[in-house]
Amino acid sequence: MFYYYFIIAFQVFCVYHAYKNKNNFYWYFIIFFIPLLGCIIYLLTQVINKKDVSNITEELTTIINPSKKIKDLEKALEFSNTFQNKINLADGYAEIKDFKNAIIQYEEALDSNFKDEPYTLNKLIRCYFEIKNFDKVVEYSQKINLEKDFKDTIYFYGLALEQKGKFEEAEIELKKIDKRYSNYDERLEFSKFLIRRDKKAAAKEVLKEIISEIGAMSKVNSRKHRNVISEAEKILNAH
Repeated sequence: MFYYYFIIAFQVFCVYHAYKNKNNFYWYFIIFFIPLLGCIIYLLTQVINKKDVSNITEELTTIINPSKKIKDLEKALEFSNTFQNKINLADGYAEIKDFKNAIIQYEEALDSNFKDEPYTLNKLIRCYFEIKNFDKVVEYSQKINLEKDFKDTIYFYGLALEQKGKFEEAEIELKKIDKRYSNYDERLEFSKFLIRRDKKAAAKEVLKEIISEIGAMSKVNSRKHRNVISEAEKILNAH
């Protein structure tokens, strides 16, 4: 019985790792159809050479029993009520998509002597976006220098501005993520924003660039973006 659960857990970890790292699709077949040997091969070729054993164990434990990591972090905070332990617990909640509890811990951390700590504010922006509190996304985004230090967060700020009806400001921000050979998911969303603003010609230009760039990649790399290119083509055909 233990062997059975071990194999299942091993497969879950390998599939999660393959998905997270956008590895080749054939790994899923190897992991599923050659359970133990396939997982071992995947571990040796795709994981061990990238992460140390302690990180592997931690990820596997988190997948199987996510509450254990949270309990350990809560105990650490009870033992030592420090800024870093609050952040660690908040990060743990964010990892399991418990954004409301993550926000509580991030906010409590900021109540100390780290009121304007930019990295914590940036994490709060992401969490507030996930729970659709766009007022807070805008508020905190304006407290830190996104363009200099947190370029990835500009995307969330732009979409939050749209939700608040600040369309011109939103477009200015979202244009900043429209950079060639990067940000494909975000640029796809930018094209949808342009369509919502009835700027279909501009949206088509963005979509054509995405398709062209991905099409010029090697098969291995283009396969990682197959969902993006599929949706981009679908939107183009619809408009």
